[in-house]
Amino acid sequence: MSICEYCTGPPGQERRYPAPSRSGTVLFRVPSTGEVSETYYELWGRLDAKCAPLICLSGGPGIIHSYMLPMALINVDFGVPVLMYDQIGCGKSTRFRNRKGDTNFWTPGLFMAELDNLTRALGIDTLGGYDLLGHSWGGMLAAQYALTQPQGLRKLVLCDAPSDMGAWVQVAEDLRTQLPEEISSVLDACESSGRTESPEYHGAMMEFYRRHLCRVEPFPPELMAAFAAIAEDNTVYSTMNGPSDFNVTGSLRTWSIVADLHKITEATVPGGILLINGHFDEAQDACILPYFTLPPARVKWVQFALSSHMPQLEETEKFVRVVGAFLTTHN
Repeated sequence: MSICEYCTGPPGQERRYPAPSRSGTVLFRVPSTGEVSETYYELWGRLDAKCAPLICLSGGPGIIHSYMLPMALINVDFGVPVLMYDQIGCGKSTRFRNRKGDTNFWTPGLFMAELDNLTRALGIDTLGGYDLLGHSWGGMLAAQYALTQPQGLRKLVLCDAPSDMGAWVQVAEDLRTQLPEEISSVLDACESSGRTESPEYHGAMMEFYRRHLCRVEPFPPELMAAFAAIAEDNTVYSTMNGPSDFNVTGSLRTWSIVADLHKITEATVPGGILLINGHFDEAQDACILPYFTLPPARVKWVQFALSSHMPQLEETEKFVRVVGAFLTTHN
């Protein structure tokens, strides 16, 4: 990518996001330990059998759902009920700071069990169908969840989600070489000396994020809230991911779903798959291509020309139109 490609910025948010229709918590018992926790959720619209709800899975792991708020406009424009929640370990859901570094506790299976529990507690499993949207780590989780062939899953939306963490790391390394020398030298020095939680490291990291995470300047408040929350408690993120998006040292560093994507079939997702990324995305095409070529199901791929990793914040109106039309098109 040449420097001139960064000159045209995305439009970002163009209207206000609506307040949720309701919010609350549901109890969740951790399968591996029996500990009782709470999952905090927000809902836009009503849960009934008239329209399949959209359940949104945020990224990280361990990032609050604030940066997903543009999804609420899908309810405004298309009448689709939209459910967002803070996965346990972050936000208004139960924290487990004492589990930092515990890779046996923080697993994809834990979060799939939490999703199952949420759909049961809210009665979504009785509605006759629902759709699932995952962003980044949330997309990895959504795809792995789809492998279990959950009853009622209609459509799957995978946004900016790697299919293989090895490919993700390689792409990040390639993008990192394009950073100015004064930025990359700070990253190298901090990583080699173990100072990845220092202000210097985070400052240099933000330059990468301005290019490949979110190109809206300044960063939207919804994204800043997510940054602040993970700075206050990085238990899940540091355990499963590591210091940053391009320095993956956590338990997900070897994660890959490529070998199992043939299990996501027409029967698993009868409404098909919508695949999304941005032209400047840290989830470049090489990261997500297997989602397009390997599942024996219908797949549509849309790339957002002005966006990086968060087209819902960068090209909000186009994103809402694309996702809303996919969800409401009858097959």
